[in-house]
Amino acid sequence: MHGAKTVDELRGQLNIPMNELSTDIKEMLRLELIEKRDGFPTRYALKTNIAEEVSRRKKLAEKDKNAFRVRATIEGQAVEPEVLQKQLTRLADILKADKDFLVYECTQAPVLKQEDSYSSYLDLNVSLKNFKTLVRFMYTYGPTTVELLSPSKIEFTGDDFQDGLNDWSLWIHRYAETLTKFMNRTELEEFNRKLLK
Repeated sequence: MHGAKTVDELRGQLNIPMNELSTDIKEMLRLELIEKRDGFPTRYALKTNIAEEVSRRKKLAEKDKNAFRVRATIEGQAVEPEVLQKQLTRLADILKADKDFLVYECTQAPVLKQEDSYSSYLDLNVSLKNFKTLVRFMYTYGPTTVELLSPSKIEFTGDDFQDGLNDWSLWIHRYAETLTKFMNRTELEEFNRKLLK
């Protein structure tokens, strides 16, 4: 939606039925994504902050050469809310500074008390340079959810795929070595039994 448009202009541009368009307009007004403009016929436009964000993301996308774009959630917990807030802010700064990532959006949820601890999360929309970077992102930051936004079809170079698999294997072995140092034989057997169900 570029500039203010009437319902007829929107219907022509979007090619959707009038009843569906009316429902969508009502919902966008409720969500405060668009606003009515004065005059007749009534025109609708994106709110200024939404239009600016769309423009910012479009400019990022035009120069984005990365292979993958994902939406991810990284959760955190702590005993003290200030520590959690500080750590998630630091994590967001680290993600934004990484040269292999292009952060489109990074939103921190409010800190909530849950029994004996506090929790929050980062909601990310980020593009990643290649498969190796995707593997590093998954292992290093441990997102609880990941949704692939693009591309719809994935192709890898052999080198990129091999590098990613080697890194993945290395990190899994380091994790396994660490576990074996901190668990006794009974705990390890129980862990493996659950893992290999």
